[in-house]
Amino acid sequence: MGSPRKLRVAVLFGGRSAEHEISLLSARFVVEALDRDRYEPVLVGIDKEGRWLLQEEALLLGAARDPRLARLNAAMPEVTLATRPGAEGAAMLTPLSGSSTPADSAGSAGGAQASGIDVVFPVLHGPLGEDGSVQGLLELTGVPYVGSGVLGSAVGMDKDVMKRLLREAELPVLPHFTLRRSTWERDRAGWIDRVAALAEGGTPSRSAPIFVKPANLGSSVGIRRVTAPFEIEEAIEHAFEFDLKVVCEQGVPGAREIECAVLGDDEPIASIPGEIVIDHADGFYSYAAKYIDERGASIKIPADLDPAEVSTVQNLSLRVFRTLEASGLARVDFLMGEDRRLHVNEINTLPGFTAISMYPKLWEASGIPPRELVQRLIEIALDRGVRRRLLRTSAGLKPAPEST
Repeated sequence: MGSPRKLRVAVLFGGRSAEHEISLLSARFVVEALDRDRYEPVLVGIDKEGRWLLQEEALLLGAARDPRLARLNAAMPEVTLATRPGAEGAAMLTPLSGSSTPADSAGSAGGAQASGIDVVFPVLHGPLGEDGSVQGLLELTGVPYVGSGVLGSAVGMDKDVMKRLLREAELPVLPHFTLRRSTWERDRAGWIDRVAALAEGGTPSRSAPIFVKPANLGSSVGIRRVTAPFEIEEAIEHAFEFDLKVVCEQGVPGAREIECAVLGDDEPIASIPGEIVIDHADGFYSYAAKYIDERGASIKIPADLDPAEVSTVQNLSLRVFRTLEASGLARVDFLMGEDRRLHVNEINTLPGFTAISMYPKLWEASGIPPRELVQRLIEIALDRGVRRRLLRTSAGLKPAPEST
């Protein structure tokens, strides 16, 4: 009796967002963690023009861990994903006509042949990857995929809508405003005054910082920390370079950054919480502090919390996960003030999977190492795919049983 067939896992990475390079580093971690006795990876990189390109494993695994040096191989064959569901949830990656495979890489990239895939592991960060766009495409194909669905992905990406839903669910969020370009242009001076007033939410001894951020982006791209009114206009203009909607939010003086990982679907579980300790000139967990400055931030796992606070973080994380219709995986980020009150900062429905990322580190500290974590995520996706295929697609009556 032969060994069971390995499942073909399409690892999808890159994308058209400003987080493209970080996605490559996350994909590297996921591919390294795949159990090769169970899974066969099919690597698909999306370039910044939106082309889906087969990629070589050796190139991905050998790439530098510095996001500034991460690159796709643009010479690889372009493929497309068939939108018609295949048998038992399988999907087909098909080379586009005219796409050629370099002779020296045909074998390692699978050639230019159509290939079936059993499950997709999107490792895409930011818009057009983490916001429900790719998830909608995968729903059309019928192929199982890791992570939240269209709705959970969309609301998890949009910080404006996310915070509205969290507030409706009576979860603790900080005061904030949302700006669109037309609103901003009509009354710049008035909005600068309103945003500046957010600083009044500090302590008697110091004002609160203000954070200006694109509504739909992650990895701290486009975010500015504002500590004086004259910085507000430039910060808002900077955020508008990345998105059509900008969130201006009150910060917490002396805040601690607490993070908790969630895993599961209908019955999710929460990891032990961790803490990000910032030691960077930006004064917060900025892109540079995360990925560029090796000493910009450090991770403390477990976080320095008492048992009651640990339980509160975990329970709040699960409430956020369910409120925002998340599935599979998410990281929930909190700000803790000097009074030890917790405020929900955001959810990240496709958290980083780089070698320094908090999500896999939190689960490893909670007893789930990377290989097992990736396997669980794939199994959750496959189970959800089976359940979705059992749903009825007709409103008519069920056919009567045949008479004997």
